[in-house]
Amino acid sequence: MHALSLETYLLTKRFGALTALDAVSLKVRPGTVHALLGENGAGKSTLVKCIVGYYRADDGAILIDAREQDIASPAVARASGIGMVYQHFTVVPGMTVAENLMLARGRIPAVVDWRNARAELSAFMRTTPFRLDLDAAPLDLSAGEKQKLEILKQLLLRPRLLILDEPTSVLTPQESDEVLGALRDRAHAGDCSIILITHKFREVIDHADDVTVLRRGRLVTSKAVRDTTPAELAQSMVGEGSVKLELPMRSTAAHRVERLRIRKLEVEGDRGERAVRGVDLVVNAGEILGIAGVSGNGQRELMEALVGQRARAQGEVLVSGEAFRGTRAENRRLKVRSLPEEPLRNACVADFSVADNMALRQFDEPPFARGGWVNWARLRERARRWITEYSVRTQGERFAIRTLSGGNVQRAVLARELSNDADLLLVSNPVLGLDFSAVAEIHARLVHARNRGTAVLLVSEDLDELLQLSDRIVVMSEGRIVHDVAASTADRRELGAWMGGRAHAEQRH
Repeated sequence: MHALSLETYLLTKRFGALTALDAVSLKVRPGTVHALLGENGAGKSTLVKCIVGYYRADDGAILIDAREQDIASPAVARASGIGMVYQHFTVVPGMTVAENLMLARGRIPAVVDWRNARAELSAFMRTTPFRLDLDAAPLDLSAGEKQKLEILKQLLLRPRLLILDEPTSVLTPQESDEVLGALRDRAHAGDCSIILITHKFREVIDHADDVTVLRRGRLVTSKAVRDTTPAELAQSMVGEGSVKLELPMRSTAAHRVERLRIRKLEVEGDRGERAVRGVDLVVNAGEILGIAGVSGNGQRELMEALVGQRARAQGEVLVSGEAFRGTRAENRRLKVRSLPEEPLRNACVADFSVADNMALRQFDEPPFARGGWVNWARLRERARRWITEYSVRTQGERFAIRTLSGGNVQRAVLARELSNDADLLLVSNPVLGLDFSAVAEIHARLVHARNRGTAVLLVSEDLDELLQLSDRIVVMSEGRIVHDVAASTADRRELGAWMGGRAHAEQRH
């Protein structure tokens, strides 16, 4: 069997006074898929970086096929048969697929015999679970194809253990099942063992054999997937206290008041290309409209144009029947609020205090301002209330917001945006990279806002999130709205086909 067995014995890694990995003993059986779960800061990245040689553990041991190994560097890990596919792309954009594959080998002669090299790569492609055009450049590949190239780069080295860090974050549902299913089959055939880092319980249940949960640097459970449930895994991730996987009850009240109307909107991208093409959308009060799509299909440009961060080339945006350009005065009058992706960069002043950031919407309005004077004491008092109500973990309202974790920055921005009964909420990837508990809380806040009558436009690259939260889902592909369906009748595979562009291409032909 080519697949290796891996064990870590009481593996410990410290960074100064912080123990990031605390005596973790993990066992990966040969020829299996082993899922690794845990919140941010749980120790997942530290563990795999010790395994691949980026970190040296302070205590403990790593055993490969029951023999202790000193993995002093990534080169040693590769020589031991360990490969890793990282969450962020490492392909060279200006090189072809063939050139990127050759580069992955690490040993390139001064003169490449491309006839033999292409013959070898073509033979390799015939053995892989998915194939790419050897002459294609990454610039011409979709996000899903780039992720496949990252995996192919590792498979070319014939790893005995392959570590995958969130490999499906840019894939459609079909691509996710294709990639994970093919790699699972490869593992079960004895070609390699796999460690899968993921935050999606569905991927664990459908594709993994075993699962381990880390919390605060310690291993809290490790068992066969067939012996556990998503609820049990969630409880292990967050520790004591109840974990609610279900959202609050949805209001069934009919809201037919039109809050947002977008007509023939055209927006340019960063390179002057047309990123949003003739988009028409309507969002009603008391409705969550989800926008699905693979990253890079115009969702970011659409939301930036709506909130006033990007110019519009053409088209019209109406909020409650009035023309809307995203100015501060319009936001205030029409009760438009937003939760952008990366809120620390896009919705906060990093060096301002938590209280100051919470005050950005209303610091110059009564009752907080009068005659040009701002009552900062009153604003700080309100900030303390919001910190308690929204469970913002901070050393105090006077501390800089950049000192907060990502989830707590999200909570602070949500407190500011939702505490004054917004009529329209514009939300982009609201839980990207956040802890499980923060995800559950933010999802609940969005549903509560919807039940109060807020219209919510939600962009997310996570189809599970959209299916869970939305009343209606549209798909963006190549800057256009290509599909519109009620969430209650939406089919995951059909949505994935539209996201991948195949259904749109078939319709055009």
